[in-house]
Amino acid sequence: MDIQEYQKEFLTYLESKEWVQEPKNLYEPIDYILQLGGKRIRPILTLMAADIFSDEYKKALPAALAIEVFHNFTLIHDDIMDAAPLRRGKATVHEKWDINRGILSGDAMLILAYKYFENYEPIVFQKLAKLFSKTALEVCDGQQLDVDFETRKDVTIDEYMNMIRLKTSVLVAAALKMGAIVAETNDKNADLIYDFGLNLGLAFQLQDDYLDTFGDAETFGKQIGGDIMENKKTFLYLKTLEVADKETKKKLKYFYRKKLKENTLKIIEVTRIFQINDIPILVTKEIENYTEKAFSTLSKMDISEENKQNLKAFGLWLMKRTV
Repeated sequence: MDIQEYQKEFLTYLESKEWVQEPKNLYEPIDYILQLGGKRIRPILTLMAADIFSDEYKKALPAALAIEVFHNFTLIHDDIMDAAPLRRGKATVHEKWDINRGILSGDAMLILAYKYFENYEPIVFQKLAKLFSKTALEVCDGQQLDVDFETRKDVTIDEYMNMIRLKTSVLVAAALKMGAIVAETNDKNADLIYDFGLNLGLAFQLQDDYLDTFGDAETFGKQIGGDIMENKKTFLYLKTLEVADKETKKKLKYFYRKKLKENTLKIIEVTRIFQINDIPILVTKEIENYTEKAFSTLSKMDISEENKQNLKAFGLWLMKRTV
């Protein structure tokens, strides 16, 4: 199991596709977002799972591409909804072109994602499409909850964890399960690898929340403090409300009351509040907790001990990321 090999094979497959066709105004933004780079973690997971369960990971390349195309579709629309200027250190699609182009190109990507399942036999196609439809709708559920939470004043940590499960984790879990489906392993293994991905995805999103405030803009690829600017009630914010004193809570809520044009002071002050209340330590503990939950499913999987260790090593690597 070689992550770099999966990445190389996937990028070769991605680059073999001719994205730009007529009308160019529809397809150029698709080519742009797919060429921006990124971690390619989800397609790598699909290839990894197929390798673990069948040793023939290359047959999972179309499914891996479907996951990557769908993921990038969600990024285009998320960036529009968040009015985000940067994605992976470059201008977002709606900034480079316009909002209408971003919406329509994103829509086309969702349809393109489904087309890649046509590479498989009917029974595999059906299983992939069923899982994909369920996952895509859950991602929309999660996105709507994320939007709702911006104006709600009573969001709980449990509600937040459910929102990121839907918005982020289910896609990580589905990426792994799709590899298992293509490999035609048994349902038990497919369900267990999904559970592994679900918990790893929660840890991954909590890490993303942490990096949004405490990461390095050079390596993170997004604007640091974006969640603070958008008043996103992340785990960092909600945990602060749980552990801080009355005066600090009041100050934090004041900063989250409205969106500003100039956010430098807001980001500095909110970051300082997080630090004073040991939020970096508390979120790190939570990341470790979900990573361990993911690892606990490995013992039940019908795979070699070596592959169990490989999955564990991947999970540990993922939690040490800075991007």
